[in-house]
Amino acid sequence: MKKRILCFGDSNTWGYMTSGGRFDEETRWPMRLEKLLGPEYTVIEEGFNGRTCVFDDPIEGGYKSGLTYLPPCVMSHSPLDLVILMLGTNDLKKRFGMTAFTIGGGVTALVKAARLHAMNAEGLPPKILIVAPPPVAENMMETRHAPIFGEDSIAVSRELGPELRRVAKLMRCEFLDAAPYGEVSRADAVHMTREGHLRLAKALCEKVLEILK
Repeated sequence: MKKRILCFGDSNTWGYMTSGGRFDEETRWPMRLEKLLGPEYTVIEEGFNGRTCVFDDPIEGGYKSGLTYLPPCVMSHSPLDLVILMLGTNDLKKRFGMTAFTIGGGVTALVKAARLHAMNAEGLPPKILIVAPPPVAENMMETRHAPIFGEDSIAVSRELGPELRRVAKLMRCEFLDAAPYGEVSRADAVHMTREGHLRLAKALCEKVLEILK
């Protein structure tokens, strides 16, 4: 039976291009990951633009809360051997007023929900891999996203890696920091480049094989 992996994230999991549209299946990191892992693995894409850890967005509309969507999502896709969570970037928006610590609390809630509602083929909770999203680019205040994210997002996004590593250790999850791999475009300071998707897929391939060996 194939190993089944769910990738749950935001626009950087969906494959948003700074020029508009969506990267193709040869580029998006979840689909690239499936190709790298080979025929014994099935990778399920669950990226959604604007998704946060726990908030619906009063500006961008409903259905943005990862915590609300995750339970039916993992139940519909079970059995699952691994759930990859990469969220936190949209929580940096000024209107939410979040610190790295409070975003970490949101990720903790997601881990608990995944363990409660998802199961593997043996009826047990799947393994969970927390991925700290790549920090926003330092030129944030020069981009169109400046009014949305604000200057504080630059520093808070760099605190997310250490904070989510702490959460992963506390919750006994696996952890990967996307910062060295997921290159972010300076065009909008938020979304990964084509190269960023490809490099992140390679790093995740190594990590997944280590987890599911």
